[in-house]
Amino acid sequence: MVHTKSWTLKKHFEGSPTHSNFELKTVELPSLKNGEVLLEALFLTVDPYMRLAAKRLKEGDTMMGQQVARVVESKNSAFPAGTMVVAFSGWTTHSISDGKDLEKLPAEWPDTIPVSLALGTVGMTGLTAYFGLLDICGVKGGETVMVNAAAGAVGSVVGQIAKLKGCKVVGAAGSDEKVAYLKKLGYDVAFNYKTVESLEETLKKASPDGYDCYFDNVGGEFSNIVIPQMKKFGRIAICGAISTYNSTRPFPPGPSPENIIYQQLRMEGFIVTRWQGEVRQKALKDLLKWVIEGKIQYHEYITEGFENMPAAFMGMLKGDNLGKTIVKA
Repeated sequence: MVHTKSWTLKKHFEGSPTHSNFELKTVELPSLKNGEVLLEALFLTVDPYMRLAAKRLKEGDTMMGQQVARVVESKNSAFPAGTMVVAFSGWTTHSISDGKDLEKLPAEWPDTIPVSLALGTVGMTGLTAYFGLLDICGVKGGETVMVNAAAGAVGSVVGQIAKLKGCKVVGAAGSDEKVAYLKKLGYDVAFNYKTVESLEETLKKASPDGYDCYFDNVGGEFSNIVIPQMKKFGRIAICGAISTYNSTRPFPPGPSPENIIYQQLRMEGFIVTRWQGEVRQKALKDLLKWVIEGKIQYHEYITEGFENMPAAFMGMLKGDNLGKTIVKA
């Protein structure tokens, strides 16, 4: 018999998560049935959406999330032992799947690229950047794109795709180290929003004519300052609102309707699971190709040890990470 360790939600979050919100449990897994596989987690992801998703969990439920796993035992011919897959198995070391929720890594995945990228740049976060920028914002060459949380898992990919498409890119991050990283990635303008005297004046200086596209990972007061500087017919992709996730107070007032109406802006929130099938596979191939060719750089913020899942999650919410936060099991 195989035992699995799982991080569960001990009690719902009130404000910022703490270690007391989580509980590590060990349970014995049953024997495999026909059509099932046993998975062993190699890498696990923690992402901002988990802060909101936890509201829908019951106390005692396993925390949700993706992992790159290896099939260690199989009674499913489609997934022989040794197969590498992306699974939505949550914060677990081992799990059983009937194969329906599993996605094999692309056959063309080279040995020179870590498989953990299937959780980031060539996975959910890369796809979020890809579809948010190209489908929701519909960027075109010569336009100006504003990205906040620009050194994070999604934002760092957004800026690089925008540069590939011939855009001017302005990015905001929360430390000088992250600003230096953005400049290395090719951002035209990058600044530390925590140290500038005036966010409004910094944005105006970065792009006096305004912004065609705004990729919003932060929400809150930051967005209220950006939106009045959008150009007419500007497009806003709302990916997240991490500035409000831990708040115990009512959300701040949103952007002025006058700005949205008279500038004829289009704002759209989205979840990446909207895109499936062939369009999703094409996007993954594009992302993998760009990484292989060196057109998209990546940085993984790796925490060692499954026992450190909660710490990695809490650190990511505080902005400790540069690039994608990954836990190596």
